[in-house]
Amino acid sequence: LLAIFCIINLLNYIDRGTIASNGVNGSRRSCSKSGTCSSGSGIQGDFDLNNFEDGVISSAFMVGLLVASPIFASLAKSVNPFRLIGVGLTVWTLAVAFCGFSFNFWSIAISRMLVGVGEASFISLAAPFIDDNAPVAQRTAWLGTFYMCIPTGVAVGYVYGGLVGSFSWRLAFWLEAILMLPFAILGFVMKPLQLKGLSPARSKIVLTVADGCSEDQGALDVYMDLNYLKAVYESFH
Repeated sequence: LLAIFCIINLLNYIDRGTIASNGVNGSRRSCSKSGTCSSGSGIQGDFDLNNFEDGVISSAFMVGLLVASPIFASLAKSVNPFRLIGVGLTVWTLAVAFCGFSFNFWSIAISRMLVGVGEASFISLAAPFIDDNAPVAQRTAWLGTFYMCIPTGVAVGYVYGGLVGSFSWRLAFWLEAILMLPFAILGFVMKPLQLKGLSPARSKIVLTVADGCSEDQGALDVYMDLNYLKAVYESFH
């Protein structure tokens, strides 16, 4: 489970590094004072983006991430969390592939927002899964390994974007989608897992214990009241 989640996390952050890399993000069209013009490169060159639009492209995924994260976290109470991760990774895979097919600023901006939606399911549910399944003595090491994929993925993304972007910035997104596809499928075919804190059986046990405690407390209160009344009665007789 740790290895699978680490690879998925690595791919998520490779994508973040890729979109910001010089090979994929590219440079704007420009003309020198002598009249020599450059057609630009990458996303900026193809779509003739200004600085504001380029900034939106790089951060648009955060919109989807912020909106979808609490939704996926809430759904985990009634829907198997591992299946939610499968749904999210499917959305991520399709959205990243659409980035490669984008034809203007708005098409790639919307695609990047959907990338954030897909990533939200994994980001909000993966760490609790690791916390539930890791051996107690190794829990910190497992979480440390998982989060180590964040800076590693971004760094690899810069290199990956530079290498693949020299051929085509669109190819960089298509390869990412292909790499994530098996893990999206895995989310639907693996044996369903349930977060311990959200397990119906666990919730039922906790509720039963709570009810039992309430009944016992009520009986104890009645018993103490009777003893108190008896003591008061005897003090006057």
